[in-house]
Amino acid sequence: MRSVCKIISFVVLLILLTVPIVTAESDQLNTAGALYSKSVDLANEGKYQEALVAADEALARNVSSLIPLIQANRAGILVMLGDYEDAVNAADVALSSSGNLTTTFSVAYYNKGDALYHLGRIDEARTAFSQAHVLDPSLVPPDMSVPLATAVPAPTKSPQSGITILGGFAGACAVYLYFRPKI
Repeated sequence: MRSVCKIISFVVLLILLTVPIVTAESDQLNTAGALYSKSVDLANEGKYQEALVAADEALARNVSSLIPLIQANRAGILVMLGDYEDAVNAADVALSSSGNLTTTFSVAYYNKGDALYHLGRIDEARTAFSQAHVLDPSLVPPDMSVPLATAVPAPTKSPQSGITILGGFAGACAVYLYFRPKI
């Protein structure tokens, strides 16, 4: 009888310890998703410095499933701020992710191409723009025959609008809750 009580006590303790962890993970995911959406909205309003702060705050939450998406968007924000080397690095982080992330990869390639173009690395820019276009034919490379001194940065390409990401985010939460270990 005592062993049954010990097992039941252990299970209850395990449940009590696990619930806050699941809640904390869910809170991190929700917070990172909200910060990502905020960064997209701010970038779309032309508030690039504020958008970068929101993107960096989202990254600080260290939600691995959102890192490629945040970095692809961050690369576009950095291009608009003229920080081309960091934009290339952010795009490379997004592109180094595994999984079926076609939309995220297409945007990361496009923003990387834009940064490379502004760095004068034209052949690499053409390759990146081409890869973006293959993944998403709506991402048409800019006219690179325009002299760089007069070139205007292409509009920031964001993988998804804030509303779209919230829908995907809700779906990701539902999948997580469905497949998480049952106690």
